[in-house]
Amino acid sequence: MVQTDTLNNLVIQVRRDILRMVHKVNSGHPGGSLGCTEFLVSLYFNIMNRKKGFEMNGIGEDLFFLSNGHISPVFYSVLARAGYFDVDELNTFRLLNSRLQGHPTTHEGLPGVRIASGSLGQGLSVAIGAAEAKKLNNDTNLIYTLHGDGELQEGQNWEAIMYASAKKIDNLIATVDLNGKQIDGATNDVLAMGSLKDKFIAFDWNVVEIENGNNIKEILEGMKKAKSMTGNKKPVCVLLKTMMGNGVDFMMHTHAWHGKAPNDEQLTSALAQNKETIGDY
Repeated sequence: MVQTDTLNNLVIQVRRDILRMVHKVNSGHPGGSLGCTEFLVSLYFNIMNRKKGFEMNGIGEDLFFLSNGHISPVFYSVLARAGYFDVDELNTFRLLNSRLQGHPTTHEGLPGVRIASGSLGQGLSVAIGAAEAKKLNNDTNLIYTLHGDGELQEGQNWEAIMYASAKKIDNLIATVDLNGKQIDGATNDVLAMGSLKDKFIAFDWNVVEIENGNNIKEILEGMKKAKSMTGNKKPVCVLLKTMMGNGVDFMMHTHAWHGKAPNDEQLTSALAQNKETIGDY
């Protein structure tokens, strides 16, 4: 287990990676990436049972599926910092022929990436299939997923949510990033979904709420609780309340940075708010 101070240092470095990657190519999605940094750092460095190296079959270890693939900057940074590939490769983000495309893909064989996740709404269905495969293989490890709250406006999610409870997929922990924003504005303005907690409960899921999804301690406690609920004939949903653009003052409290890169001056300001802790690539 990695200690909280180390996790917080990793969070700062991953933020720097995100900002520099998106700035370099003037393209990408920093807002949601920054909002999920604490979660993904906690997941990969403390929560998941991972093997050294990467095997696509994932036998004998926990698996993670990123459904809202546009937050690839944070995903790539965490994978690199966790040792799946060289940190220097972050320099190739979104370049032609790079393994680090704007949305994760599998055809170039980037270690750590198990599905292509550009089209929203499909990740949970894939994760359920992986969870069923675990059961068939008598593999007691867990499946973790991450979804955007705006992504749940896609109908396929709700078929998968219904299926997971009906088939008692109880080795699955699906986390929803509740930042209340999407590319066109507030989720409540674009397409209000009411209480996601009530909806998941109505679909016969167990639900855990993490009130501050940008706090390492709360994440670890909440995910520990979620893990304790597995194996009880119900899938588990974690509602993770985050701040889009967290850690950069001018990116917070707005949807404007969902898919917008900082200019030179903005990058300097953002990096100054997140002092280097481990080492830039």
